[in-house]
Amino acid sequence: MARLTIDRVSKNFGNYRALDTVSMEVRDGEFLAVLGPSGCGKTTLLRQVAGFDQVDDGEIRIGDTVVSDTRRHVPPEHRRVGIVFQSYALWPHMSVFDNVAYGLKVAGVKDPERTRRVKEALTLVGLETFAERRPGLLSGGQRQRVALARCLVTEPSLVLLDEPLANLDVHLRAAMEDEFARFHERTATTMIYITHDQAEAMALADRIAVMDRGRLLQLATPSDLFRQPANETVARFIGEGMVLPVEVGAADSEGRCQGRIQGLEVSLRASPLQKAGHAKVCLRARDLAIAGPGEAGLGAHIVRTVYQGGFFRLEASLVRAPDVTVHLEVPEPFHHGPGDIVDIAVHDGWVLPATTES
Repeated sequence: MARLTIDRVSKNFGNYRALDTVSMEVRDGEFLAVLGPSGCGKTTLLRQVAGFDQVDDGEIRIGDTVVSDTRRHVPPEHRRVGIVFQSYALWPHMSVFDNVAYGLKVAGVKDPERTRRVKEALTLVGLETFAERRPGLLSGGQRQRVALARCLVTEPSLVLLDEPLANLDVHLRAAMEDEFARFHERTATTMIYITHDQAEAMALADRIAVMDRGRLLQLATPSDLFRQPANETVARFIGEGMVLPVEVGAADSEGRCQGRIQGLEVSLRASPLQKAGHAKVCLRARDLAIAGPGEAGLGAHIVRTVYQGGFFRLEASLVRAPDVTVHLEVPEPFHHGPGDIVDIAVHDGWVLPATTES
């Protein structure tokens, strides 16, 4: 296991700034997901940690050892970092055993130690009976486990996974999520998991680092990301958050405040430091419901209803702000359709902290 420290790291490609003063610390044995859309910088960050590139500014430490800064650069083979690629990167002409043993062979590890370690790695990923097969005779999930075993057999202090489930179908992804979770529980290896898939990150990670345009926007537990996004970008990206303007009063010591959304009085969650004034609120689908008899709500025109088995996903534009669309889940039976006007009650929400986000 190894602690990973990324301290104010920047990386440029010509005039393009791929990483912009990124700082984070990954604890010993932690499973950290780096989440963001394509082009956000997450794979570039992985390349700096792996040693494929040298940073233009800042410092990277594995444990207490500086492995990259503007003056020094430890090559990948000397970092004790294992990598599992999206494409598996298996030798098609080699058996499963030989694929897993390859790194040890290059490192000069001799038998019987090499054979012992390969067998242990294959047993750990449940492929001990597939040692003599070629990769072309394996399923996608089995090939991914071979790649994981090849990574583990070198006994890395840190494991990097670059969108490892992207090439698998939806059912196999769910099975491999369970596989990765069990593996991390068994080994307690420090793992950095690069993904654009929120469901994967939420299911697997102890904490999630959200990136956009080369910057780290928030590093938090899955629950905190969902319940308390740091800014509008995170709020919209995580869980399809809806961001609306709101007038709020000062928050109390328990982190609640009164607010007014399009004239509707609501009770909201907020930082205890929240001051009265103009703000923005993040609403989740679960915060909204069709208003009951005598209950106040936001008037809205139904734009679309989609049946999703036991409930409808309802999309509606606000009467007082037609350019604002909200969505919520409504249990069946539901007898309204596009064009109808309904009142939508707001039962909760999170007041976004004041930010200088550009």
